Amino acid sequence: MARVKNKASQCVLIGDVVGSRGSADRHALHRALEDGLAGVDAAVPAIAGLRVTVGDEFQASYASLGDALEAALRVRLALLPEVDTRIGVGRGPVTTLDAERGIEDGPGWWAARDAIEAAEEAADRPATRHLRTTYRVAPDAGGASAAGASSEDAINAALLCRDHLVGSMSERSIRLLRGLMEPHTTQGELAAREGISASAVSQRVRADGIGAVLAAQALLRGLA
Repeated sequence: MARVKNKASQCVLIGDVVGSRGSADRHALHRALEDGLAGVDAAVPAIAGLRVTVGDEFQASYASLGDALEAALRVRLALLPEVDTRIGVGRGPVTTLDAERGIEDGPGWWAARDAIEAAEEAADRPATRHLRTTYRVAPDAGGASAAGASSEDAINAALLCRDHLVGSMSERSIRLLRGLMEPHTTQGELAAREGISASAVSQRVRADGIGAVLAAQALLRGLA
């Protein structure tokens, strides 16, 4: 086994598929998940690549909170509307137990596990049923400043609103949001794909909260 090494505080992500046990085709679900994760990993590179671990669970670690939250949103959009995901993001020290096999442990991972469990509990309450992403900071996550413990509640408030908007969107609006997350994609191009007018796309961007999600994500992306 490789030597145990400690890493400074970083952001780690743990996710799973919502209601995966009810899937009629587990093999197809697994393929879709792997394809979606590969696309997200190409768009938002992780320190340790975004990958399926056991069953329908996946994980990664990121250099910044902004990258982790961007990856979380992209994973959801890559799989919706057929498949939904739940994600916990944690910040804290990480210990590498086995570098060759990519086995890590430590407060950062424990915080992410707490976060995904909190997201699952929140989804059982009517007021927060659309919540799919939660953030937690480990008690000993030293050095986490503006994106750390002092702003944990504010970040979770933003995620609650973001997830509510995404969870309330129609299939077409999800496709439009997914398209507008990609660099250089225009509303005109998306209108042609959907077979609707550019003004209809613009109306959906305003009325369905697509523009609000994009604006919120632009702010979250800048978190260190």
